[in-house]
Amino acid sequence: MGVCASSPRTNAIKGGGGNHNSIRLPPTAKIIHMDGRLQELKAPISARNIISQNPNHFLCSSESMYMNNCLPQMPEEEELQLGQIYFLVPLSHAHKLLTLKDMCSFAIKANSAFGNY
Repeated sequence: MGVCASSPRTNAIKGGGGNHNSIRLPPTAKIIHMDGRLQELKAPISARNIISQNPNHFLCSSESMYMNNCLPQMPEEEELQLGQIYFLVPLSHAHKLLTLKDMCSFAIKANSAFGNY
């Protein structure tokens, strides 16, 4: 999804009582599951750890998703980076070219996941 889906989201808590200061929360790696669930990780972890908990799935970084290209599978030994968004995708989608409809579907899932957050 390139630039559009990975823009950093400010994690801030507004103070009450007229205090307009905000507290910045540390960045997290965000994994969006195909059921719309959002999983956040506070420390870097290898893709292997996530994939082992989700058989028949692979991780894809939102930064590497481009229309008319296959979904790139994140190498199992690579660590998820804090501040980045990842999708946990069924292996059946591994060699499928991304269409505009697919990109919109991923964007809707991300929006829904963050909306429930």
